Amino acid sequence: MLGLPTWSVFAGVFVVAFAVTWALVPVTIRLSRRLGTVDVAGGRRRHQGAIPRLGGLAIFGGFMVATLLTLPYPRPPADTFRLVGLLLACTAVTVGGFFDDRLQFSALPQIAVALVASGIAIRYWVFIERVNNPLTNQQVVFPMPLVILFTLLWMAGMTTTINWLDGLDGLATAVSAIAVLVFFIHMLRTGQQSVALLPAALLGATLGFLPHNWSPAKVFLGSAGAYFLGFAVGGLSLIGGARAATALLVLGIPILDVAWQILDRLRHGRSPVEGDRGHLHFRLADQGIPQARIVLLYCTISAVLGGLALLLPSRLYKLFALLIMGGVGGLALAHLARAGDRSQRDSDDLS
Repeated sequence: MLGLPTWSVFAGVFVVAFAVTWALVPVTIRLSRRLGTVDVAGGRRRHQGAIPRLGGLAIFGGFMVATLLTLPYPRPPADTFRLVGLLLACTAVTVGGFFDDRLQFSALPQIAVALVASGIAIRYWVFIERVNNPLTNQQVVFPMPLVILFTLLWMAGMTTTINWLDGLDGLATAVSAIAVLVFFIHMLRTGQQSVALLPAALLGATLGFLPHNWSPAKVFLGSAGAYFLGFAVGGLSLIGGARAATALLVLGIPILDVAWQILDRLRHGRSPVEGDRGHLHFRLADQGIPQARIVLLYCTISAVLGGLALLLPSRLYKLFALLIMGGVGGLALAHLARAGDRSQRDSDDLS
């Protein structure tokens, strides 16, 4: 029987995922052009030319191939069961994203895709069953109705977060790569070597895609890629005990941005799922900041917050870090929103 994975095995999984993804990117570009699944400038889109938008299929392919190669390694039966469920759910959400790329779903079918995939994950025990109370250091076990509700909200929320983050070249891919790197380190530190193979595979896949997606992008993630990345990141935060607090910290700014956009749209009497350029990354870009610099800013913040999640000695300190991040981020978003409102009023007065 094979022993626990060694560093050479982790490196092999990473390299396979990277190489397969890199090799599949040109295939997805040709497929996008053949199917006419390309993004052209207009509306929220400010890029140049027609950019293929099925590139996320390459990340999915690289992750799946590398992960399937890890199946011979011994895992507890429960971990194997959850792994099967995660792969099935990731496949379902990617297929749904592909049809969204082709048919341009409205908000309701998009949400349905995430909920169906989340239901598959729950069926295979990928769920939020308990949390640690940072104030008492005791576990709180949820009844099954709350387990289902919290898991649906978490998985759909993470899918939406990465999907909405995918507005600038390389942004969603790079931030997701940092998140799974933090998960990988956390799993190794907590003795979950066989589970750590999964973020190693996803890290290789995202980095294999990122050079093609960096500004100016040759290919976009599309809905298939954004849905897959968001769902996979959300699932990995549960399947390996990477902990919700860790995910909340490393993805704190994108999650806060999603919450702010929903509230801001409701405040202005619009649908909470209506697309616009109100997101933080769009506001920064509209101020003339280059895309690459914005992506690096997001990556730096995510890396710092991810480092805090790994280094802080207690759950209470992590709670304080979350509260501080939420307060500072909320103030920054409120300031940018007010500035945007003033700019819009000034523009209306001049018209």
